[in-house]
Amino acid sequence: MTTPSLRITLVTETFPSEINGVANTLGRLSEGLRARGHQVEIVRPRQLLDERGPADDQVMLCRGWPLPGYPGLQWGQASMHKLLRRWRRVRPDVLYIATEGPLGLNALRAARRLKIAVVSGFHTNFQQYTRDYGLGLLTRLLNGYLRWFHNRTQLTLVPSATQRQSLERRGFERLALLSRGVDSQLFNPARRSESLRESWGLGPDDIALIHVGRLAPEKNLGLLKRCLDTLQLNYPLQRLRLVVVGDGPQRAELERQMPEAIFCGAKRAEELAMHYASGDVFLFPSLSETFGNVVLEALASGLGVVAYDEAAAGQHIRHGHNGALAMPGDEEAFFDAAGWLLEDSETLRRIRLNARQHASRQGWASIIDQFESQLRGACQAAAQRMGAFAIKPGSPTLPG
Repeated sequence: MTTPSLRITLVTETFPSEINGVANTLGRLSEGLRARGHQVEIVRPRQLLDERGPADDQVMLCRGWPLPGYPGLQWGQASMHKLLRRWRRVRPDVLYIATEGPLGLNALRAARRLKIAVVSGFHTNFQQYTRDYGLGLLTRLLNGYLRWFHNRTQLTLVPSATQRQSLERRGFERLALLSRGVDSQLFNPARRSESLRESWGLGPDDIALIHVGRLAPEKNLGLLKRCLDTLQLNYPLQRLRLVVVGDGPQRAELERQMPEAIFCGAKRAEELAMHYASGDVFLFPSLSETFGNVVLEALASGLGVVAYDEAAAGQHIRHGHNGALAMPGDEEAFFDAAGWLLEDSETLRRIRLNARQHASRQGWASIIDQFESQLRGACQAAAQRMGAFAIKPGSPTLPG
């Protein structure tokens, strides 16, 4: 007996073609659900890059407001009454709310009014960002709001075990793990380009220290320069070049601090994969990640990854086997981990082979299967609570 398809609504502030880990994850999840026969509606703010075109029944675009510190992204706003009208006309079986701003809040309120199952995702450590942007007084207030928000959903999905433990300590309830995958066909050592490396001023035996990600205060990017300076001091005979891929509000300051580094800007798809594969060692100093998709992308590209032992790195890297880890916040240990990879070319070669081998087993298919199961479980639990008025998955409208 086949299980019925679901009508799923995904509520988010960010979605492809925007470039960030949350957008990438949600794009993969929605594509995977549709491939399994489910109807997926996207509710999101209109972004500056959106092209005007014919209406799409599967996409609800709402008003967007500039998001401080994130040029190019919009903060969404849709009234609860507008959402109520839409969902009374075509009722979702389950909502997945990925962001907790005004759009997510009104979606949660509307779903509770209509008794629609709601699953939420904890994708971003916004309460940590307040400190990085000089708004430390808001940290406690924001943490309280996030806890209140997620505890009013049936289930909150978190991407890593360390994130789950952190949220449990802060009073978040009903947490479940939903990890991330990587496209190892796209992110592949075979995409290495010697001509690109030559444009960076590097030969076959030189080392490209690469970083990929959003260039923003919460990413702890000042550590890149300190790491580079330490490595150059300790390995004066090794030709090193720092390559930074990405964009963001801190780019101009980083370019001023590191004039010898190469800043490539934001890259997508095959061009991004080529930049990864043309590096040798991946430096990831962030301490604010819920996961860190770039870690898996770097591993799949066959890089020697240096990171702090948390989130994706803590989950996927075994120190000394397929990467190098440092205790969170220990800068000297981070520098030592990077230096260890440069000590011996054979060690780095072995680490890179093991990295690729591990990442090639981390596909999206099992992640999407798990996500589908979690959404279906939320529907069934909601139906049981509604008792005689339970709505079967796939029903288009609310009775009465």
